[in-house]
Amino acid sequence: MNRSPAQPLSDSERARALGRVKLVATLLLAATAALFLVARHFEGTHWLWGYVAAFASAATVGGLADWYAVVALFRRPLGLPIPHTAIIPRNHQRIADNLGSFIENNFLAREAVEKKLGEVDFAAQVATWLSDRERSAALAAFVLRLLPQALTAIDQSGLRQFFGERVRTELGRVEVAPLAAGLLGAVIEKGRHHRLLDELLGTLDRLLTNAETLEALREKIRQELPALFNLYRADAYLLRKIVASTTAFVEEARADPGHPLRVEFDKFARGFVERLRTSADFAIRAETFKQDLLARPEVVTLAEGAWDSLRAFLERDAAAPDSQIRRQLEAMLVDVGGQLGRDPAIRTEINRGIVQVLGDFVQSQKSGVGRFIADQVKDWDIDVLIGRIELTVGRDLQYIRFNGALIGGLAGLVLHALEQGVKLYP
Repeated sequence: MNRSPAQPLSDSERARALGRVKLVATLLLAATAALFLVARHFEGTHWLWGYVAAFASAATVGGLADWYAVVALFRRPLGLPIPHTAIIPRNHQRIADNLGSFIENNFLAREAVEKKLGEVDFAAQVATWLSDRERSAALAAFVLRLLPQALTAIDQSGLRQFFGERVRTELGRVEVAPLAAGLLGAVIEKGRHHRLLDELLGTLDRLLTNAETLEALREKIRQELPALFNLYRADAYLLRKIVASTTAFVEEARADPGHPLRVEFDKFARGFVERLRTSADFAIRAETFKQDLLARPEVVTLAEGAWDSLRAFLERDAAAPDSQIRRQLEAMLVDVGGQLGRDPAIRTEINRGIVQVLGDFVQSQKSGVGRFIADQVKDWDIDVLIGRIELTVGRDLQYIRFNGALIGGLAGLVLHALEQGVKLYP
């Protein structure tokens, strides 16, 4: 059967190959021993048989020694209780601990993990994934399918009450007077408080031109004037004068940026902000008002009602075939993907953050990984473990036996030649 070089052998194929190599190595050992016996028998007939005997003898010893060394790794040779044999079974627990420690300290070292993680452009993969509108639409639909369950879980878990209490607690810690002073101060510095004055003046101007308002003012004037004056319609005259004067004043104030009314309003606003910022009395009043407001049951009811309304809207929209939330979420995801794809600086920052987070996670868990690997190795059946090791490296170990026989035989030839040389030239 033809096999690709990259395609690994199956366990049965490796077992058959290992069996063949073992058989050949054993036959080689038997052949060198038989050759030694034959050479010894004919050694006296010719000097070459001495060299053959020396080679065969040393090859047999070398083959036996390497057979012993290979077998001693996995089991006791011939079942004999020889010290320092069956090395792997006797050190099963220690090997497991050392393997777990080795992986923990080398494979999961921070530098190695962060270097490997740094090779991955996580942000680019996310950008590519999100830029696909179909994928973003599927993600948005998935999020919406989870929304009702999430809302129900919030209600049942007590998070609703917890968040409400936390919000009230945090609001209770806010100092209202300094906060209001800061906000109003920012408004005044930009001159936006004059818009408020313009709105007030505009409202006053509209009131003075409103028929119902004018009738109410005229009635009030009529009630205050003596009856004699009313006979001469003084109320209408006074109303016209008051309205005309007031309207003229309003128009002047609205048209003139330096009008005294604006100057006074500006002084009032700045003085009010300063009192908010510095006055202990204002601070006490504001805090008292805030605490009274937060303690009122209407505030709690208002918050719960707002949550119920929000939940009803979210559930209704999530169930609708043309959900606004889904469309907005889909568009947002696609836009995020596009922004990531166009901005390498953001991708670099995101990747750095992901590497940092994943690196910290691996460092916090690597001792557990090391213990897990050690425990798994310890739980392995030792016979199964030895079988797996033999299938993996057994053939290479058997070739050691071939090398031992060859090297031993050559060493025997050299020693025999030296011995013969000493005899010839004592």
